[in-house]
Amino acid sequence: MTIYIIGAGAIGKVLAVCLTRQGKNVQLIRGSVDDGSCYSKRLTLKLKSGQGLTADVKFNSLSNFTEFNGLVVLTNKSFGNRGLAEKLKNKVINTPIVILQNGLGVERPFIERDFHEVYRCVLFVTSQNISKSEVSYKPVAESPIGIIRQNNSVLKTIVKEIDTPEFRFVAEKEIDKIIWKKAIANCVFNSICPLLEVDNGVFHRNTEVFFLAKRIIKECVLISREEGIDLVIKEVEDQVISISQMSDGQFISTLQDIRNKRETEIDTLNFEVVRIAKRMNLEAQVQETKLLGELVKIKSELNR
Repeated sequence: MTIYIIGAGAIGKVLAVCLTRQGKNVQLIRGSVDDGSCYSKRLTLKLKSGQGLTADVKFNSLSNFTEFNGLVVLTNKSFGNRGLAEKLKNKVINTPIVILQNGLGVERPFIERDFHEVYRCVLFVTSQNISKSEVSYKPVAESPIGIIRQNNSVLKTIVKEIDTPEFRFVAEKEIDKIIWKKAIANCVFNSICPLLEVDNGVFHRNTEVFFLAKRIIKECVLISREEGIDLVIKEVEDQVISISQMSDGQFISTLQDIRNKRETEIDTLNFEVVRIAKRMNLEAQVQETKLLGELVKIKSELNR
């Protein structure tokens, strides 16, 4: 099976290296650049232990393919999903799509265009580009994959196909609950850390910053419950602290994007919670979540 990884950012590079080292047939496709080029490049993952994992990865372009046969894994930025779904609708027929993106509603463009096999993965890893050929990488826990549209037998095959010793995946029946729980944590990390310009470890180091995080969590959990997702505030708080403790020195993707003058994914985090709240006439209940999102968006636009 050929595994097509669309999105050559830090996560895409990590997965491509891990799969290539397992002997898989991998094509790493740049989601934002489609110049028709095709080449191999040596990539290195730098683990926290100091160990380096190296592989020669094949890079390619979307326009070089008329059809994808195998497995399509999306590691691109979620704000590009609508345009990507349009480009892929005639290239993907019966091929499963696995979305390796955090956030709420990121699968919507593919459902609206009637893709037949869609799965969601919630990422529990941290990664950061060191250079064009080096990526720092730290796994936090197994990343669960669940069904958005299809059946359980295919899910098990997909997990087996992309699971590696360095980048672990697991099948998950209740993926919606995990999506919401991680999305709320990401609303915290992707708004507070960029605004303070600090690493992810700040929440376990500073009680005042964590108190702000708790207010955002409380607002978002209220909306999740209205959506029928039964979350416990303390569980989300504990997850934020756990991630924070394991990612001292790591900078959240939104802060990396702002520093590199790129668009952020805040639209599928804070602003998606606000949109859902507005639909329920509960927008007044998520004012701090909305404000932090607006500040991140302004900071990003000013920086670009």
